[in-house]
Amino acid sequence: MGVTVAIFVAGLLSPDIDRWLVENLAQANFLVADGEWWRIFTAALLHGGLMHVLFNMYALYLFGPRLEQQVGSPGFLALYVASAGLGGAVSYAFGPFIQVSIGASGAIFGLFGAWMFVAWKMRGTPGGRAMFNQLGFLLLINLSLPLFVSNIDWRAHLGGFGAGVLIALLWSLLAVGKPQARTIRTLVAAVVGVAAIFVVLLV
Repeated sequence: MGVTVAIFVAGLLSPDIDRWLVENLAQANFLVADGEWWRIFTAALLHGGLMHVLFNMYALYLFGPRLEQQVGSPGFLALYVASAGLGGAVSYAFGPFIQVSIGASGAIFGLFGAWMFVAWKMRGTPGGRAMFNQLGFLLLINLSLPLFVSNIDWRAHLGGFGAGVLIALLWSLLAVGKPQARTIRTLVAAVVGVAAIFVVLLV
């Protein structure tokens, strides 16, 4: 949150900095196609306006701290970055060639996806069912937003959400109960992030 807000404020204070950030970090699909694959990750650091950054950082505040406590900071960071990357990769693979995207929504949807998987695993308990229903309602609202609000990169949302679900699934299969669980979680999420790069290179 600190890094993202600091970058947003820097762009507000200096038009030259803002221009440099967009030119070098935004996900311009035609530049990604030209070999600048890192943009699928760095676009998550940029936001187009105050409401955009506030909405995403509030969502990060809601979904992030508890998950970070449970899986550890390295695993949480790897999940966040991998979700941003896979969201960007899906947006690149299925979006317009001239599309330019910014925002951390893909990463946020990755956290959303991880929590949805946890809630689904706990659906046999009253608390798990309640959490699953609440998250499902929020997911429905967010997926319907592109029908009413223009310029929302729904492909990045779906890609990020899928990354979160996939990583949480792999964590449950490979890390739960293991002595090096936190290290395994970090490696698993990192592999998904690397896979996002391969998707871009293959496309």
